[in-house]
Amino acid sequence: MSGLVRTVRAEWTKFRTVRGWMIGLLAAAGLTVGLGLLPGLQGSCGKQGPGSECRAPVGPDGVEVTDSFSFVNRPLTGDGSLTARVTSLTGRIPTTPDPSLPDGPMTTRAGLAPWAKAGLIIKATTRPGSAYAAVMATGDRGTRMQHNYLYDVAGSPGSVATTGPRWLRLTRAGDTITAAESRDGLQWTEVGAITLPDLPDTVYAGLFVTSPQHAEAISGTLGVSGAAGGPTEATATFDRVTVSGGGPNAPWASTVIGESGSRSAAEAIESNAEGFRVTGSGDIAPAVAGAAGAGTTVTQTLVGTFGGLIVVVALGVVFITTEYRRGLFRTTLSANPRRGQVLAAKSIVIGGASFVAGVVGAAVVVVLGQQLLKANGVYVLPATIGTQLRLIVGTGALLAVAAVLAVGLGVLVRRSAAAVMIAVVFIVFPYLLAMSVLPAGAGGWLLRVAPAAAFAVQQSTPAYPQVANLYTPASGYFPLAPWAGFAVLCGWATLALVVAALVVRRRDA
Repeated sequence: MSGLVRTVRAEWTKFRTVRGWMIGLLAAAGLTVGLGLLPGLQGSCGKQGPGSECRAPVGPDGVEVTDSFSFVNRPLTGDGSLTARVTSLTGRIPTTPDPSLPDGPMTTRAGLAPWAKAGLIIKATTRPGSAYAAVMATGDRGTRMQHNYLYDVAGSPGSVATTGPRWLRLTRAGDTITAAESRDGLQWTEVGAITLPDLPDTVYAGLFVTSPQHAEAISGTLGVSGAAGGPTEATATFDRVTVSGGGPNAPWASTVIGESGSRSAAEAIESNAEGFRVTGSGDIAPAVAGAAGAGTTVTQTLVGTFGGLIVVVALGVVFITTEYRRGLFRTTLSANPRRGQVLAAKSIVIGGASFVAGVVGAAVVVVLGQQLLKANGVYVLPATIGTQLRLIVGTGALLAVAAVLAVGLGVLVRRSAAAVMIAVVFIVFPYLLAMSVLPAGAGGWLLRVAPAAAFAVQQSTPAYPQVANLYTPASGYFPLAPWAGFAVLCGWATLALVVAALVVRRRDA
């Protein structure tokens, strides 16, 4: 171990005494910051006077949420049960946009969003973001029980249109809410049972309909992908509505929660002797960024990482190839014949220096970048302190391991210009392809196997299975979990170093 420490110290001395290399480290941090803070996204949040600030409601788990729907409701005091039959569920969605007319007028056609929802809900208050439990029929996700925006339990498959009417029931017993479904109103199957702590004695129970933002990928010239989205609308018909228990009878109220489309409660909800016809738009779900959401994430501030990555990759290559070019590597091996130790020391030095540059650059841009985006009127989904620390440390680790991979490639190629070009194409180019050229499917596949998979450490918000969205790298979502993507890069770096060590022992013996 003492020999490795001495070798690392010697390699660090080499590195820090070359002014160009130290300037390169500063350039890596500077590019990460500079490109991240360049004028870019613009929004309208807070730009139209008081009240124009973009603020999403916060759910019971502290996560910002979307809470918009049409609601036929009445108070329910104490224990009770609500039953209804959904006899139809139809909707309208935006037409497929013409890539040649990006600014053309938005039109709609008959169709139902997969996550359109119509069913029964028990909600603590009518305030957006309050606790709730619901059972619902969906566009094509079958029956579901959902609660508190983040949690989803699947019931039976099938849609109302193809399988006939769907009977639904919600039952409250204390803080426990049980959901059930039936095909005929006689034989019932439990979908799920959950506990809502601190549920008030009097809650609001009733029928709801909502339909989320539509999002789809569009392709243009040279396969460059874009995204298009727009509001959708769903209409459901309910009958056989009965309430058991829950205190004295109260009249049904028509309420639009949040910003549920452009319809008023009177327009969205119709009642007749049989039941209700309810039209709604929006969602009851966690807030997301991208085509099906609003704003962006803190990941947007790290767009300059690829610039810093190119610099540290070049540094990793020249740190080894310079010695080959000047004939100094044999001198280094004469001083320390343990070839693997020399290669490890170089990797530790360039990796450690790149890590520091990456952490410093990421820390500055994560803090200042969010402030700049908000000052430009852009809504930024909040990220916890832990998430922001992971982004900062992960970015440093990304640069560090990429530089180590470049050392291995430098040993194998030995010519600076060729090795730098190969390293950039191998490490950086897949990221640029996935972000701006390839269709989402191909880009996602590439970011599972290429070293650029490590950019997953910069994902700041999860992809929710119950929220339809374009979860693409361009929107800040990656196909692998953060540390799984980083492990792909580590695997490539390890392979490169192992092969390089074998080559050094044979070629430079």
